[in-house]
Amino acid sequence: MTAMFTPRPEFYRYHNGQKATLPFPPEEYEARLAGLRDRMEALSVTAAVFTSMHNIAYYSGFLYCSFGRPYGLVVTARESVTISAGIDAGQPWRRCHGDNITYTDWTRDNYWRAIRSVTGEGAVIGYEGDHLTLMQRDKLEDFLKPATMVDLCETTMRQRMMKSPAEIALIRHGAQVADVGGYAIREAVKEGVREIDVAMAGRDAMELEIARRFPDAEYRDSWVWFQSGINTDGAHNPVTGRRLQRGDILSLNTFPMISGYYTALERTLFVGEVDAASLKIWEANVSAHEYGMSLLKPGISCAEVTHRINDFFAERDLLQYRTFGYGHSFGVLSHFYGREAGLELREDIDTVLEPGMVISMEPMLTIADGKPGAGGYREHDILIITEDGNENITGYPYGPEFNVVG
Repeated sequence: MTAMFTPRPEFYRYHNGQKATLPFPPEEYEARLAGLRDRMEALSVTAAVFTSMHNIAYYSGFLYCSFGRPYGLVVTARESVTISAGIDAGQPWRRCHGDNITYTDWTRDNYWRAIRSVTGEGAVIGYEGDHLTLMQRDKLEDFLKPATMVDLCETTMRQRMMKSPAEIALIRHGAQVADVGGYAIREAVKEGVREIDVAMAGRDAMELEIARRFPDAEYRDSWVWFQSGINTDGAHNPVTGRRLQRGDILSLNTFPMISGYYTALERTLFVGEVDAASLKIWEANVSAHEYGMSLLKPGISCAEVTHRINDFFAERDLLQYRTFGYGHSFGVLSHFYGREAGLELREDIDTVLEPGMVISMEPMLTIADGKPGAGGYREHDILIITEDGNENITGYPYGPEFNVVG
């Protein structure tokens, strides 16, 4: 006798439970979607298919965990639908603003069939040129058969660069949580302690603080980079088991993640004492940091800020020790997704600062091992651009007076 099987679905709606409390109220997401739809209309886009963590989180509140599976958000003139894998069950529905469709693994490319159920075929499709892979672009064309395709990468980045009051409020919390991690790290610094032990103290303090401030949130991805000695030469060097020694240069870096929103605190410290050569470099970088913060005002371009700090370092014969730009935007981003590349303090970025932008000032000088003052020196503050200047929302002190510790 032949067994009878019920056909398994390609996709379905699994709206399990009730909607959770998202990082922002529904009105915030509706305002973002309205802004997006205005941009889509200007480009004659009838359906936007987002694939990146940052844009999906920005427009829906849902921050996915890929683990090798594709995720999406489809926005049309009337609909906003997240596309998620069956392995997540009802969590994407609960954690998104708008509708959700779950696709199954039973047949390859059910992901694109689920997207097609919203977009239809022959539409003008918006996509993210900085995220969609060549393979997935081919599948988009095969399944959706678009009349044409329009890259929305640049216009969505421009929208994300301008922060709403609700976003700024969340970023303020993040900056304060970063400070909490910084103070915990300062207390943990002792001769003989491993980098990883200090880093864990900072991370644990931040995660507890985030849970206290946001009891309805999901908790993930907060981290600390704490480097010592030669490990300070790069801004993104990972934590090791190196033990701290007296006189070591240290780099404190706390990164609380709140519902996909990144903030940071970065400081130079020394263990117990600082030698004269190191102190000279440190004080010069602090001076550049203060000068740079004074420049962050409406009407100045990112390139102009960069050139002025370059001149500051060149006058002191230090410019050759700079290795990257002087700051960047904040918002939905982290070390493995997202970046508002149009708001970075680099020579090739002509964006003019406007009220509502949030940007860091973070000059860094790296002196090679074996030379006087060897190590990486970096300070980092977060500043909100206001109508007539800026507001610094970082509270942890910088400089030798507070940061020779242990």
